[in-house]
Amino acid sequence: MRNVRNWLALFLITLLGVLIGWHWQWFSSLPLGTEVDWRSLSSDFLQETDVPLNARRAIETPTINSDRLFADLQSLSVPRFTEADRANTRAYLVQSLQAAGWQPETLSYDTGVNLVATRLGTDPTAGTILVGAHYDTVARSPGADDNATAVAAVLEIARVFQTPTPATLQIALFDQEEVGLLGSVDFSRHALREDLRGAVILEMLGYACYREGCQSYPAVLPITPPTNRGDFLAVIGDQGHTFLIDSFTRSTQADLPQVLTLAIPLLGPLTPDLLRSDHAPFWQEGIGAVMVTDTANFRNPHYHESTDTPETIDRPFFSGSVQLVANALAELLNPNSPS
Repeated sequence: MRNVRNWLALFLITLLGVLIGWHWQWFSSLPLGTEVDWRSLSSDFLQETDVPLNARRAIETPTINSDRLFADLQSLSVPRFTEADRANTRAYLVQSLQAAGWQPETLSYDTGVNLVATRLGTDPTAGTILVGAHYDTVARSPGADDNATAVAAVLEIARVFQTPTPATLQIALFDQEEVGLLGSVDFSRHALREDLRGAVILEMLGYACYREGCQSYPAVLPITPPTNRGDFLAVIGDQGHTFLIDSFTRSTQADLPQVLTLAIPLLGPLTPDLLRSDHAPFWQEGIGAVMVTDTANFRNPHYHESTDTPETIDRPFFSGSVQLVANALAELLNPNSPS
């Protein structure tokens, strides 16, 4: 499996460097390309994902409830594009957060409304960790994977992290990602930079495929990875805040999806083509952030379609992905736990 991870990392490194107009969500995909000598390629940005057992932190992690996850997924999987659609969704989110013991607030901007809720930590020096996702969809799509999976994950995170941790936990649900990241742009501009240590942005967590050829890649990709199955979770972040990425590498639980982590620089020609997802506004404000994703249309044929329904979601993969997020947050919210 380590060879698979290394190949996939090389794929993403190359992808980030060669694609013009790259976007996780908007790129048209093609089958695997022609194999070349991958050993000549640089792996400077690769972050090692195999961590010795004795280096992993002894932190108690909460267990997510897959039944609750899927109940939320079912309820959320309706078009969330019009103002009325999004208002109905916000009402559901507010009610769900209140039932979990949180006090959500609405943050309005010119064309939309974000939701935010904060659970204070016990150590004022430990800062704040944010977990966020966009709750809107494109027109006429129920958006089960994009992005009800991530919103359901945020609600479950709110439930399992009710007990205070050293760091403060902030939850954010962004409006209008699908029309230009409007919600996250407004939110990040008003974030408390001196307190916010990092943001974990969730973007499509529930689609996996296991047959040969189901994972596709851009035509310009100059290597052929050894796997063409879409059964991994990708975590992409910036080199200045690798602690966010590293938190996804320490889980010792069995039967969770494989995690591919990648740290990239925020300087040079790569940057403009990377600033097109909900993590990007945080990067622009100098706030560390990671995007956690199932790779969207590189794998999911229902992306932005009316067929993006709960029936297409892989339940074990989805539940495992959310558990990985919970495991990472447990570490991030306990920054001074002994190794």
